[in-house]
Amino acid sequence: MTEIFGIDVEETITSRAELRDIIAPPNARTADKVIDHVDDLAQKFIAASPFAVLASRRPDGHLDLSPRGDPPGFARVLNKKTLVLPDRAGNRRMDTFENILLDPYVGLYFLIPGHKDTLRISGRAALVRDTKLAAHSTERNSVAEILLLIRVERVLSHCPKCMLRSGLWDHDQWPETRDVPTLAEMMVRHSELSMSVQDMQDIIDRDARTRVYSSSEEYFGHVNLDTNR
Repeated sequence: MTEIFGIDVEETITSRAELRDIIAPPNARTADKVIDHVDDLAQKFIAASPFAVLASRRPDGHLDLSPRGDPPGFARVLNKKTLVLPDRAGNRRMDTFENILLDPYVGLYFLIPGHKDTLRISGRAALVRDTKLAAHSTERNSVAEILLLIRVERVLSHCPKCMLRSGLWDHDQWPETRDVPTLAEMMVRHSELSMSVQDMQDIIDRDARTRVYSSSEEYFGHVNLDTNR
């Protein structure tokens, strides 16, 4: 037995050789499916996707994951090596953007509701402002003040096994959420707020009705509650 993170385990894996003694290397068709550009197939996938998870690295080495969503095609392919994503109203934490200023490497994971396959893209990112690019990303009269430009270095299609196992798109397999803690509950406890959960929920509900594409000073006067940006 050995201890790792305060937990007793039978064995730890500390090298690639040990890992590959347990899990055999992938076959050639899996190993060779990574490409270094957005081809026509990947472009069609991105055009149909309304949601992606954006990964970036903090200065202390920890990773941040930020959900990004807009109508399908919100991530636009400018050419085979470049994507652009609009920024939207959020909580002003700017975790992702501040990370990118120090370390430009990012990863994107694209999903399409009801579609079992996914798409992974990684590369280097830059924060830009550009009137013409922003005009193409206008949604509900909201023009993005900042755009995320990504230089694509790796594109990888992903098999559907995780979707099949999780039943993510199968309504019959969705769990009961009645007892799942709400954002309001976690905000009040984790931020040690001097307000009731119901008052926090009222702010969240009002924000969802009025501020999907626009900033609200009244909102910022209370507490930040959007996803980390």
